[in-house]
Amino acid sequence: MKRRDFVRSSALGLGYLGLANTTLFAMSQQGFVSNRPPLAKRTFYSQAVEDEILRVKKAIKDPELAWLFENCYPNTLDTTVKYSEKNGEPDTFIITGDIDAMWLRDSTAQVWPYLHLVKNDAELRKLFIGLINRQSKCIQIDPYANAFNDGPKGSYWESDMTDMKKDLHERKWEIDSLCYPVRLAYHYWSETQDVTPFTDNWLNTAKLIVKTFREQQRKTDKGPYRFMRVSEISTDTVPGKGYGNPIKPNGLICSAFRPSDDATIFLYLIPSNYFAVVSLRQMAEMAGSIYSDSTFAKECSSLAGEVEHALQQFAVIDHKTEGKFIPFEVDGFGNYHFMDDANIPSLLSLPYLGALDAKDPLYLNTRRLLFSDFNPWFCKGKYAEGIGGPHVGENMIWPMSIIMRARTSADTKEISACLGFLKRTHAETGFMHESFYKDDPKNFTRSWFAWANTLFGELIVKIHRENPALLETDF
Repeated sequence: MKRRDFVRSSALGLGYLGLANTTLFAMSQQGFVSNRPPLAKRTFYSQAVEDEILRVKKAIKDPELAWLFENCYPNTLDTTVKYSEKNGEPDTFIITGDIDAMWLRDSTAQVWPYLHLVKNDAELRKLFIGLINRQSKCIQIDPYANAFNDGPKGSYWESDMTDMKKDLHERKWEIDSLCYPVRLAYHYWSETQDVTPFTDNWLNTAKLIVKTFREQQRKTDKGPYRFMRVSEISTDTVPGKGYGNPIKPNGLICSAFRPSDDATIFLYLIPSNYFAVVSLRQMAEMAGSIYSDSTFAKECSSLAGEVEHALQQFAVIDHKTEGKFIPFEVDGFGNYHFMDDANIPSLLSLPYLGALDAKDPLYLNTRRLLFSDFNPWFCKGKYAEGIGGPHVGENMIWPMSIIMRARTSADTKEISACLGFLKRTHAETGFMHESFYKDDPKNFTRSWFAWANTLFGELIVKIHRENPALLETDF
């Protein structure tokens, strides 16, 4: 389990969760039995989340879909949280699931579906404050790292040719690793107006994020980050002596790796640059409103405008037959790579992240191409269709892409189809997985992948809030 796509499982191997008994994924004569750990073995308890589960589950007519929701929605709290208080301050460390390390991206995404409940649950609010605190500390340790240990424990990846520290699990530079903590902090503040976690230390972290983005615009040099790994997997290391393939500086930010933890081909990863624009504007608002720091607010806004202008100039392709669309990666020389990856940020997820309107014609045409053979990582199988990515390989569909397709759609038929795909492909486990083979859902990777589980729960909560009639049918 040193690399996430090495964890290939079957529907018969879920003992890792420490779940209750032989009813792990069985259906009793009376109906589906919960796969949640016993209360005493859960890693965090939130009454607001428990109430939400009961409320939403009652509205779901399909018993299997209701069972999936009950298992998946609380999975982060049930199995991945390490909460404590240090010097009187909340501290939250959240593992991804089957890997005992915290990704800045995953940890934010894993708790995101509970954000709307923080005002009603003081303990849940502490969990969020603790995660904001911990993420800030992690970025201060190394803004170029994507994944951290719970302390200076060292890592399997210490031999990587980069500036490794004992606190790091992995040091793959990904733009989104610095965007997700901003997303968490900004929306926590927006939801609660609570400024408890916003100390001078958090402001210093925000300034370090901007400094790192500036370095990775690479206007004058290649910057301080480089990465190489001895590996038979080409996407696990970076070409160009660890700096990546050549780019022509244009205002965009370089990302050595994608949110999948795979190396980029062209360093200007477009979905992540869109995400950076959103994050920079959020930091500008917080700098002004919370800290009254107009100078830093202007710096954030200026950089956001610069990246946005570069996106308009260099991240729109006018194809002779397919019209205008957004590429996945560009290099500034005029070359581009079109595909999408299930991990978020993706092209598909741009409205979800607040980067584009879901009705934007440019997004809609891009979205059309994502679900066609124009996208090399889109495939159709016996049980579902969806997007995968190089991280696991061909013909492997990621449930996250199906969830995000539904999450960004206003078409009830499309949403219903996605729910049907998800219901048919959990391989009788009651949980989402990293990926599954298009013609055999029992051939899947990562039995315990909390992000996918809670993202599915988030989708169901959204449907329940906005279009509950969709849940009044069988899938």
